[in-house]
Amino acid sequence: MSKNEFITFGCRLNAYETEVMRDHATSANIDDAVFINTCAVTAEAVRQARQAIRKSHRANPEKKIIVTGCAAQIDPTMFSDMDEVAQVIGNNEKMSAKTYATLSTEDSQRVIVDDINSVKETAGHLIDGLGARTRAYIQVQNGCDHRCTFCIIPYGRGPSRSVPAGEVVEQIKRLLQKGYREVVITGVDITSYGSDLPGTQTLGTLIQSILDHVPDLPRLRLSSIDSIEVDEALFDAIATENRLMPHLHLSLQAGDDMTLKRMKRRHLRHDAIEFCSRARAKRPDIIFGADLIAGFPTETDEMFENTMALVDECNLTYLHVFPFSPRPGTPAARMPQVDPKIAKVRAARLRAKGEMRYKELQQCLIGQTTEILMEHDNLGRSPQFMEIELDEAREPGEFCPVNITAIKGKRLIGVACS
Repeated sequence: MSKNEFITFGCRLNAYETEVMRDHATSANIDDAVFINTCAVTAEAVRQARQAIRKSHRANPEKKIIVTGCAAQIDPTMFSDMDEVAQVIGNNEKMSAKTYATLSTEDSQRVIVDDINSVKETAGHLIDGLGARTRAYIQVQNGCDHRCTFCIIPYGRGPSRSVPAGEVVEQIKRLLQKGYREVVITGVDITSYGSDLPGTQTLGTLIQSILDHVPDLPRLRLSSIDSIEVDEALFDAIATENRLMPHLHLSLQAGDDMTLKRMKRRHLRHDAIEFCSRARAKRPDIIFGADLIAGFPTETDEMFENTMALVDECNLTYLHVFPFSPRPGTPAARMPQVDPKIAKVRAARLRAKGEMRYKELQQCLIGQTTEILMEHDNLGRSPQFMEIELDEAREPGEFCPVNITAIKGKRLIGVACS
């Protein structure tokens, strides 16, 4: 059995890519190494990665440490200068089997990082799934062509590039054969899907193609989307396809127009409200999550209150809140900064608001019936991704109609319908 260790920071896409790395390392007969897949979204994420490198070396000084991910792509020298690090590989290189064949040789380069902006394609890497035994994540897109002022990720991921629809469909069929009952579409900016492919392919046409060509797939989900880029085909799928789950996580970031303009976002406040209203009109059972930043440079109390109000106006439930952290190399890092203590307080208020909205949703669901997909033991997920604890154990992958009877922290309690 391999003694390799994999440490992953950051997004779900990074976690997916770690599984690809694991397969490549095994195939190349690399053994007894530590792979650290870094994140660069905040300076804190980079600090944590460096801390993990030092901790790993202290625990296993004989193991070779190989660093990759967005932070390594953006600043490979910072990591190669660390005595604990044996090698640094780029984001594109970490997904190539050829890289791992090279890593296993004695004359391998210490730094293998090419220009990510020259990458034109994203391969449809096949893995056996990620997450619960019933749910798999697949990458359909990588990179980003936008330049939000707070974000360093385009410099770590390169330009937007898409996996052809046919490859996506074939991978989903393969996962279905392995017993997965739910697939989550993931990427860096999935609503830009298809812009680099021939014809007029979009995320909406991809979703429709998946549902048309994989009729046995019970559940399909989307990861984070940019609502302003949602196309009509996706709206149609939301309205008419029950197998597309009614849970959307939105990359909103703020609820104040001036803040959004300074972030260089592509939507304004009214766009977010209109999108949520339109989607809910088409799919009344849909719920929304959102990424929100508190304490963005120049944000006043009034601007922040606009973001707080957006939570109610869009009826947001799952909030992923970040207190702003200046990322060196981004325009926002050069803007007049909000006191970090104020940003922290604002973030706490947003999180509290999100927890209140979540509890309100839980209360509304008591007495209702829904269908859950069992994940393990007596736990399953509803179409809205809410975790429901059943009164009895069921097999993973089984669908079970339940009546929701009570609340237990973040979970709901349900009784199987006879």
